[in-house]
Amino acid sequence: MGWKNLATTAFATMSSSAAPFWRQEETVRRVLSSSKTIALVGASPKSERPSNRVMKFLLDQGYDVIPINPGLAGRTIHGQSVCGSLGEVNVPIDMVDVFRNSEAAGGVVDEAIAVNARSVWLQIGVINEDAAQRAKDAGLDVVMDACPAIEVPRLGIQGQGSEGNSKL
Repeated sequence: MGWKNLATTAFATMSSSAAPFWRQEETVRRVLSSSKTIALVGASPKSERPSNRVMKFLLDQGYDVIPINPGLAGRTIHGQSVCGSLGEVNVPIDMVDVFRNSEAAGGVVDEAIAVNARSVWLQIGVINEDAAQRAKDAGLDVVMDACPAIEVPRLGIQGQGSEGNSKL
């Protein structure tokens, strides 16, 4: 199934007012349009890994992407220096994109809260409702079970970093 078909299938009900807080289209649009710096947790240098492909996509869209992987700290992925944890990032983080399993995502969300990230984005298949609720309660925007590489083209987001950059 291609990206476009997956997006249509996965988010057919996203705009519904009955959608849970972490699947609200307005939140998805706001996070993608207002984010500049993205910390990508679970980054991999392996081109066959989804985290690698999504990181490349986000960089190509103009986002500043900081790869996070404790086993690769100090190396580079797509020309970006890898940090070992969110706490090592020395700039404000707009979005934490999580490529970890659902259980491990809880700790990443707690770390995102601790470093005052503006939002957390849990990738397709990464579902941790308790962690999502903690993030929401801490004032972060939350998107879960979604992929920005699908949502940017689906929503017609042009570039990044400013609220006015999306096509409506």
